[in-house]
Amino acid sequence: MDSRAERLVQEVLSLPTSERAELAHRLIESLDQPELDDATSSGHAEAVRRLDEIDRGVVEPISGDELFRRVRQRLGT
Repeated sequence: MDSRAERLVQEVLSLPTSERAELAHRLIESLDQPELDDATSSGHAEAVRRLDEIDRGVVEPISGDELFRRVRQRLGT
């Protein structure tokens, strides 16, 4: 642990028990959350953007069958 982390530990240990318990709980919860890599983060952002467009009525969603029909039509198959 570096000196900054060690100072932080000392500061945290001076907190009342209830605050240390809450902090410990939050730190443990943060370890259970998967870290997103750049590709996953950008994919998530894109999904949120597209859902927002649907919610605002900017785009109209289509079924999977319609999607594949359009793809086949464009590919000429």
